[in-house]
Amino acid sequence: MLAPFTAGWQSADLNPLVIEKSEGCYVYDINGKKYLDALAGLWCTALGGNEPRLVAAATEQLNKLPFYHSFWNRTTKPSLVKLVWYYNNALGRPNKKKFIARAKSYHGSTLIAASLSGLPALHQKFDLPAPFVLHTDCPHYWRFHLPGETEEEFSTRLANNLENLIQKEGPETIAAFIAEPVMGAGGVIPPPATYFEKIQAVVNKYDILFIADEVICAFGRLGTMYGCDKYNIKPDLVSVAKALSSAYMPIGAVLVSAEVSEVISSQSNELGTFSHGFTYSGHPVSCAVAIEALKIYKERNVVEKVKSISQKFQDGVKAFSESPIIGEIRGTGLILGVGAYFGAQCEKHGMLVRVAGDNIMMSPPFIISPKEIDELISIYGKALKATEERVKELKSQRK
Repeated sequence: MLAPFTAGWQSADLNPLVIEKSEGCYVYDINGKKYLDALAGLWCTALGGNEPRLVAAATEQLNKLPFYHSFWNRTTKPSLVKLVWYYNNALGRPNKKKFIARAKSYHGSTLIAASLSGLPALHQKFDLPAPFVLHTDCPHYWRFHLPGETEEEFSTRLANNLENLIQKEGPETIAAFIAEPVMGAGGVIPPPATYFEKIQAVVNKYDILFIADEVICAFGRLGTMYGCDKYNIKPDLVSVAKALSSAYMPIGAVLVSAEVSEVISSQSNELGTFSHGFTYSGHPVSCAVAIEALKIYKERNVVEKVKSISQKFQDGVKAFSESPIIGEIRGTGLILGVGAYFGAQCEKHGMLVRVAGDNIMMSPPFIISPKEIDELISIYGKALKATEERVKELKSQRK
């Protein structure tokens, strides 16, 4: 088996980490070792492991109606593209088909989703991106700002670059712009000051749809129900998944604005159908779990809990910013990235993080306690110290 996002040699490892069970913010391997799950699975187990209400919701629905087709409600990034094309065709704009995404963004790994993503590894040897997908600047201020350039000036330059790209391609050909409120897999990159305000102004000027990819940010990750709320984004379409069911069942959805929905509905009435769907669309078990997860978020005031505890998380990790092997620590809410042998040291000390290139990423479950944050910060410090010592050792060997 070739596991997702691995090289062949990694799959040949005779001693892979095998996770056997989960409990709250912790997971356990087959040897019984306990790990603090600082990435919430893959940014997604918002309510941690073994939430009894989600297990009960799945069990009840399995006993009642495990499956029946709906042919309407399940959605993916390719569905977004089809919706946008359908929308513009309905408005008599058949040439308005191109999408603009951003360098270092991540929107998935299937054909169209990988094309929208701005990570070279998803394009190499796959003949991607598709010709209708364009990419504009990554909004990582620390890495890409010019000498003396403020965050606002950086945002202005990126907005101007976007407008220049639109004018070069022809505004009549650009259908949509897609962005994560905070970039996730690309390195946890929050937007610089005034970025989305200026980007949205450009998009609106040329009648281009704004798609918010909220797969990671939605349902409380940033201390707001949606990332769009935090940055005052007014999207036309929103994709959600992951925390929608706290990852207990696979499910995703696209939220559609009233304006776009009205056009699509009217067109489908004229054609007699909206010809899109999958066997597992609106799967009853996934939907039952998602509904229960949304109830829990509301009843337990999860968004406010994240908001109240996130500062302790952010301050605790950012206290290590003076380390000689750290370039930048960035994040907001319960999501954080570090530009920095580290992942292995975290695992050794009983914590799982995500490593991508020179980035260490963390997004713990929403239910994490102050005591567990203290544990996270302690393990982080130990792993950082071990990594610093390893770097010194390697430098001395080269002399």
